[in-house]
Amino acid sequence: QCKGCTKIKPWIQLFYCHLRYGIAAYRKYSSGGGYPNISLSTPLPGIPKPLFASVDGQEKYETKITTLENGLKVASQNKFGQFLWILSLSSFSKYPSGIAHFLEKLAFSSTAQYGSKDEILLTLEKHGGICDCQTSRDTTMYAVSAEVKGLDTVVSLLSDAVLQPRLLDEELEMTRMAVRFELEDLNMRPDPEPLLTEMIHAAAYRGNTVGLPRFCPAENVDKIDKNVLHSYLRNYYRPERMVLAGVGIEHEQLVESARKYLLDVKPVWGTSSAPNVDLSVAQYTGGIVKMEKDMSDVSLGPTPIPELTHIMIGLESCSYLEDDFIPFAVLNMMMGGGGSFSAGGPGKGMFTRLYLNVLNRHHWMYNATSYHHSYEDSGLLCIHASADPRQVREMVEIITREFIQMGGSAGEMELERAKTQLKSMLMMNLESRPVIFEDVGRQVLSTGKRKLPHELCHLISSVTAGDIKRVTTKMLRSKPAVAALGDLMELPSYEHIQAALSSKDGRLPRTYRLFR
Repeated sequence: QCKGCTKIKPWIQLFYCHLRYGIAAYRKYSSGGGYPNISLSTPLPGIPKPLFASVDGQEKYETKITTLENGLKVASQNKFGQFLWILSLSSFSKYPSGIAHFLEKLAFSSTAQYGSKDEILLTLEKHGGICDCQTSRDTTMYAVSAEVKGLDTVVSLLSDAVLQPRLLDEELEMTRMAVRFELEDLNMRPDPEPLLTEMIHAAAYRGNTVGLPRFCPAENVDKIDKNVLHSYLRNYYRPERMVLAGVGIEHEQLVESARKYLLDVKPVWGTSSAPNVDLSVAQYTGGIVKMEKDMSDVSLGPTPIPELTHIMIGLESCSYLEDDFIPFAVLNMMMGGGGSFSAGGPGKGMFTRLYLNVLNRHHWMYNATSYHHSYEDSGLLCIHASADPRQVREMVEIITREFIQMGGSAGEMELERAKTQLKSMLMMNLESRPVIFEDVGRQVLSTGKRKLPHELCHLISSVTAGDIKRVTTKMLRSKPAVAALGDLMELPSYEHIQAALSSKDGRLPRTYRLFR
């Protein structure tokens, strides 16, 4: 039946009739005749007033923290989504070097409740979950992601994995094989950054705390057995040294599960009334670590990487507990840098000092990147540079000059760009739930509380050019730490590098040779 003339028609006539009716209606409304004369700014009658999202940089929920009777801290952030992220952290220090590397590989193996790693993974799969363990120089992290409905199962599994590992002989042997392979891969991979990071820490904190190897030394692989692991775990894996952190979960539910599975659980290695914990404070020493290595065949193939020498020079910065941590973070962002083949605009750091002053002016340099490592007792700001072995001396002088120029006055636009970039990076990273739960766990473990993003953004905005100059002047008083990898024939002596960083212009002392 036709809407326009109310007659019964064959389908083809009905189609054309509807078409004519639709065109007429379109003309009527497009000319404005079919609508009331109402301004776009006037609310429509009968429609509720819209609620617009506000962007104030503040989180809706604060981080809630509860300390259980045994000293274990439970922290939660009721963030978006229906997945739970759990973190268990434990600070570690000197024992046998590399023991944390061993524990990272052994994590989520067979336990008192689960006969194998496969059983653990199958249990997690029922709740859409995954697990992982990572170690850094000052923390060990056990992480699980799963649906909130499986909270009890996940916390029980995590408790079992951390406190009830079986450490079977075959698991230890497999771990030794994995560690040996990783050590071999570390020396063969084209990217030298992990090896250089190890070397610069060894030079900066010689023989103490964060200067000890993160990767298990080859000579210690066979020394670490079940007894050594139990002795270490008895002293360091204690409730007061741990945080259970969750994101996307109600705090009361997490605390209830923690009480059920982590409060009165006796670890498989027993308990110690007087734990023997190394409470050493990081002692910055400065120094140099060199590794002569043939880098000509690191990356063979259709487009091989040219032979390069890699240098990393660092100076002591500060602890992440100090007020100067934020100015150092801004300084690190201002230096920026990257590889010579990095593409992109300002968001990729093309306006940072190491791009403008180094990579844009010296085409032969392949890399110039600033890094900032910060720990509970100390910190290290360093620059990594790469170039042809014949130009190492010139490259070192360019980097020392950049360190000296940090002490000059920072331009207003340059400083604002660095602060905006740092805030942008912070907020973008905190869009990810894994980053949030790691941030919650680390902050609560180290300080007992958590600074929210808007607080950090306010601190970043408060940094002035005077702050940058003050922290740089303080940093330049420390002895340099130097790591060098590759062909080192043209490397200046450590004394010359130290003299350059103590001079006004950052230039190396002149050397004269009778023969070249």
